[in-house]
Amino acid sequence: MTKSDHTYPDISFIRQSVEAGGVTKHELMQRLHQSAIRLNEYANKLLMDQHFLISETPYQVEVIALTVKELGFPEGTVTAALYKKADELELTLCPIELGPFLRLAYTEQEEHVSHKKNQAPAGSMTIASEPLYDRGDFPKGFYLRRKDGELWLRGYSADHLHVWNPEDVFIFCVKGKGNTE
Repeated sequence: MTKSDHTYPDISFIRQSVEAGGVTKHELMQRLHQSAIRLNEYANKLLMDQHFLISETPYQVEVIALTVKELGFPEGTVTAALYKKADELELTLCPIELGPFLRLAYTEQEEHVSHKKNQAPAGSMTIASEPLYDRGDFPKGFYLRRKDGELWLRGYSADHLHVWNPEDVFIFCVKGKGNTE
């Protein structure tokens, strides 16, 4: 992802164009394996679920990464408030299938040491998407992380009351930039 300052001049953000779709689930898993992308149990659960579908047609989307603070919440906030604010900024939720493609495309992620429990790890990037299910026993989505020199695609779980910290980073799609919405 590249740093940019054209649309949001008062903040430092990362913006990138990503290609997704056009492969089978098996081919996607092979790409992740060949790229030495590590997966946690939640990521595997998401990827292997029958409702995790990949577009047969390749498509291009533009994504942007912003902190919770940059979205206007210096004290942190819940997911619903983040998503509402993003919509006001002409940003949309990412298709859940975008997670693995983002991990494959974004390999320059910095590593941060994190000892947080029940919070997003320092340096991670949560992909804003609708969950496959509205159940507490199933992961809500993906996040990207570099840990011990390895790139990870990780699934996470957080309920609607979870408060994201101001420094937590979310990835959204940009409306009208080749995106479907």
